[in-house]
Amino acid sequence: MQYFRIIISFVFICSFLNSVKAQDELPIPVKVLTERGGKQPGGQQPVNPNSQTANGAGTAGTKDSMGFTRRDDSKDAVAVTFRYLDSARRYNMDSSVNDFDKYFPVPSRFNYLGNNGAAAYSILFSPFSLPGWDPGFHAFDLYKFKPEDTKLFRTTKPFTALQYQLASGKEQMIQVLHVQNPRPNIGFGLEYRMINAPGFFVTQNTNHSSYRVFTNFVDKRKRYRFQFLVLGNLLRASENGGLVNDSSLSDPNKKKRFSVPVNMGGGSFVPNPFQTAVKTGNTYSDLSLRFTQGFDFGRRDTLVINDSLMEYLYFPRFRLQHTFKYGTEKYRFRDEYADSTLYSSWYGFRLDRPQDTFELSEKWTVLENDLSILQFPDPGNTTRFIQAGARHQLISSPGKKEFHNWVLHGQVRLPSANLKWDMNISGEYYPEGRNGGDYIIAAGLGRKLSKKGSFLYLEGNQVNRNPSFIFDSLSAFNLGSAGGFRKENITMLGARLESPSIQLVFRNYLISNYCYFSDYYHTAQFSRVFNIMQLSASKKIVLSKRWSWYLDATAQQTDGAAPVKLPLVYSRSRLSFEGVFFKNLNLCAGLETRYCTPWKMPGYSPVMGAFVPQDSVTVSNRPDLAAFLHFRIKGFNAFLRAENLNTADVSNGLSFTHNNFTALHYPGQGLMIRVGVKWWFVN
Repeated sequence: MQYFRIIISFVFICSFLNSVKAQDELPIPVKVLTERGGKQPGGQQPVNPNSQTANGAGTAGTKDSMGFTRRDDSKDAVAVTFRYLDSARRYNMDSSVNDFDKYFPVPSRFNYLGNNGAAAYSILFSPFSLPGWDPGFHAFDLYKFKPEDTKLFRTTKPFTALQYQLASGKEQMIQVLHVQNPRPNIGFGLEYRMINAPGFFVTQNTNHSSYRVFTNFVDKRKRYRFQFLVLGNLLRASENGGLVNDSSLSDPNKKKRFSVPVNMGGGSFVPNPFQTAVKTGNTYSDLSLRFTQGFDFGRRDTLVINDSLMEYLYFPRFRLQHTFKYGTEKYRFRDEYADSTLYSSWYGFRLDRPQDTFELSEKWTVLENDLSILQFPDPGNTTRFIQAGARHQLISSPGKKEFHNWVLHGQVRLPSANLKWDMNISGEYYPEGRNGGDYIIAAGLGRKLSKKGSFLYLEGNQVNRNPSFIFDSLSAFNLGSAGGFRKENITMLGARLESPSIQLVFRNYLISNYCYFSDYYHTAQFSRVFNIMQLSASKKIVLSKRWSWYLDATAQQTDGAAPVKLPLVYSRSRLSFEGVFFKNLNLCAGLETRYCTPWKMPGYSPVMGAFVPQDSVTVSNRPDLAAFLHFRIKGFNAFLRAENLNTADVSNGLSFTHNNFTALHYPGQGLMIRVGVKWWFVN
């Protein structure tokens, strides 16, 4: 909460300073414009303080008269667009209320272990397929702020978005976003998120904090530019190792879930959101700093607006760009109540005492310098470019040798002049270093099919990569392997069709030398080549003027011998009553279901922070069911949801104790009442 108070204070200070600046500063003094007979910026005539006001409330020469003016809603209007880091395409803010995935950190296609902030994995197969250095811890990636997700905003007025969610079990989430452009050529902002959930079972509390500060600048003559980003994440998640016996869930004497026996965590259950200590579990933290600057060479020009204003223009031919990155990553698992019998059985690790402290940790520092050249075939369109560059990467850890990587990379982006075609080809190659021989080649070709918005996109990539460092014998978390695995190779071919009526996605993965955990700590590599196919469809079916049915479905198939187990069909559907009422009330209410066919869910290794494939237990769940009411009134959004209605059980009186499982021996939540608000406002 201390971080949240600091962020809120900063937002209101920025708002106050901006309001003072807006009152005290004008681009061109009114007096000068009046003497010249000109107009104020925006085409309005200069204001004469002695003239009659527009509504007739004042009289000439009267300064003490009181009057009332009609509120101008346009003063509260703001135009906000953004683009992602290293991208030129701009997007508008999404204010729709029909999909809760846009307001919750865990998308519907993911399973998470019991409460917001716990380890999570995608039900739809999506391998980690990036070359180069990777420590190998990805179970909590959903909750992290990442550099590639950074949005650089352009706004006509200072803009703030505040979000708060509260759910059963004292689960809460706070999000803050503040952005502004003090000048047309400079923008900055900050973002903060806190997730806190005590959980319903013993040793299940999570507490995550993430922040991001960013700024971008272009000089007055539009030749020099820079972007600066600093972000950090502190993820704390207690681990209980799952249930000792799944049948305990149906015990009528254990409706209070903290009484259900779990495998790890000898501490008592404290359902307190301010109890953030992790006695048994994972603590991951990282800090990332990035500074990118570029200088353009080309042709300059000016656009004269009036006698006193002009706009500088620049049409670049090529750009020299340098990027500096610095990052630290820390991974720690600690159990202050470690059971020697369990650790000997699960991890082959012998403790000195029946109950002892067990800890594993690693810390890494990554330093990068990148130099690139961008060439623009069309100086008037910087979305068309050819880029080539080289990067050096230094990776170090206390007590371990340093690693170096040299990287060559390039990209070609050539959208057509009529915007009907879009071609994008990119690649990276590691000629030397720890990841020597790693590479990725990615290509995409898009075609606009109609004026109504139909679009076809063909894509493909091939990745050759060293297994993540957790599979290396040098890793402190590698307790059961000598390492020496061959490079993983992943090839993906896909197509995406988007139209107003339906969206179709097809992907085919061809994978060899796949690395995985065969149990709680033993690493393994599947040398055979195996194939995974996915076909997804999304469609909105309009049933009547107010009723709509949203359907998302995916079918996926893989080799039965492969160490990847997937449900054959995953579906999500929403029956929604929606529309705009009373002019400003945007309402969406209805039922939402999610279903997977029976499948061999993975287990979870708490120490490794990794999901483990298993081939012995098939899990069959009820369809998840939720009722929801979402609405928006101008810049105010609110959400009311009753989730996991499917857990209702009437065998011993009405209770919500028929929990679905999200992983082997890990039950999901019972009934969850979730309330949330989001307020967008102009400072």
